[in-house]
Amino acid sequence: MRNPLIAGFHPDPSVLKVGDDYYLANSTFEYLPGIPIFHSTDCQNFELLTHVAVRDGQLGSDKAATGGGAWAPTIRFHEDTYWLVIPDMMGGRGNLLYTAKDPAGPWSDGIVMDVLGIDPDIAWDDEGTCYVTMSGFILNDLGELNHLGITQVTLDTDTGKAISDVRRLWSGTGGMFPEAPHLYHVGDWWYLMIAEGGTERGHSVTISRGTSPTGPFEGCPHNPLVTARGTDRAVQNSGHGDLVVMPDGTWAIVLLGTRPRSMTRAFAPMGRETFISPVTWDDEGWPHIEPVLLDERHAPTVREFRFPTHGQASLDGFDGEFIGVRQFPRDVADLDVRLGWARLTGRGEGMEANKPVFLGIRQCTEGCEVTVTLDASAGVGGLAMRYDEQFHFDLTVDGVEVTATMHISTMVQTWTHRLLTLGPTIDLRLVAEPQTASSLNQKVGCDLLHAQVLDGNDWVTIASVDGRYLSSDLTESFTGRVVGPYAKSGIIDVLSIDYRGQDTQR
Repeated sequence: MRNPLIAGFHPDPSVLKVGDDYYLANSTFEYLPGIPIFHSTDCQNFELLTHVAVRDGQLGSDKAATGGGAWAPTIRFHEDTYWLVIPDMMGGRGNLLYTAKDPAGPWSDGIVMDVLGIDPDIAWDDEGTCYVTMSGFILNDLGELNHLGITQVTLDTDTGKAISDVRRLWSGTGGMFPEAPHLYHVGDWWYLMIAEGGTERGHSVTISRGTSPTGPFEGCPHNPLVTARGTDRAVQNSGHGDLVVMPDGTWAIVLLGTRPRSMTRAFAPMGRETFISPVTWDDEGWPHIEPVLLDERHAPTVREFRFPTHGQASLDGFDGEFIGVRQFPRDVADLDVRLGWARLTGRGEGMEANKPVFLGIRQCTEGCEVTVTLDASAGVGGLAMRYDEQFHFDLTVDGVEVTATMHISTMVQTWTHRLLTLGPTIDLRLVAEPQTASSLNQKVGCDLLHAQVLDGNDWVTIASVDGRYLSSDLTESFTGRVVGPYAKSGIIDVLSIDYRGQDTQR
């Protein structure tokens, strides 16, 4: 099977089959637009269709703390309507319910559901009763969180109000933080599939079943169905899955995983990505999931981003791959003032800001080169690779000086190059070079990051740093590497962004 199914920072997948079409949704956390919807006709080749949150106010990600915002979605189809539920956390709106008549949108503004928990699932029984199942918790008088395992309420979908008491369903097999529940009616059984063990190395998928959507539920005798813990597989952290029927009638699971490198397989530069693996059913009616494996694709990835060169740029004139931190790309870049360019106007803050002036795309291959062509004659800014406010690698133009700066939590290191050749534009490049040495000779975590500037006819490497400092394992981030141009002060005009990348042999 095609793996990764959707590369780069695309965690917590939920998948839906309607007729011959497949739709897949992911988390976006503090980035906007929020909640991408991908489309496929074979559940192997997905293309970005739209995002759920494309308007102000649909998500509270603009106010969310780092690691908050749009968490794990569930997408479903019922009574000619597409439904998506998701927690908007840590400063966001709460648990939200969106609807659409067409998965391409527009999606509703979202109503807040009267539920307390994360990772909500939505399902209906044959009588039309709606069940929202979640990883539940309560808050005590001190504001401390007490986890309740997997819980459920019956929901009024018109108001978002719970119309039943909270039911405690199942707590898994003993792994930490049971989460990511999905409820399925297959044959005579209702199956409750969850993740447990944390979204790190202990991550796993487990399942139980009962004759009613409200339980009681009996655990599968061969749990966990899938996990990478204790293995040397190239894909680790396997968990948080959603079952789906393939075009040929067989079953599969889409789930998250990471591609860590280094001697201890410890550092995943792109964070959690979307994978797929086959599922079979035994004679007792229990599913079996095959280990999650990488496929043999190693073709280059080429993406060239350009901006409108004529006419008035529309509100949605940005390529769907662009994302902004707690704000939409339209909030940080003006496509109208200089046609063919994206104008970024600095606000006196750099990539440490809560809302940096930053136009990002995801790193989606293990090796990559991201090149931008800028006019920085009237401002200070450049090219940055971001994990969050504390962890980022910046390449900044300020007059005739180009500075590379590595931010690692409270530590900062800089390197400076004075330009020998000046022109109307400047080319900057960030390179991720995967390490291919044998494990006993491994010198760095996952890759080397090179900050480069084109000075005259030569690419000059200003700094090379250990890429482990921009990995999910070191930053403890739920996201992944996002790279693109930024402005700190004044005006930075962006002419082009080019991505060249390729995965490495394993």
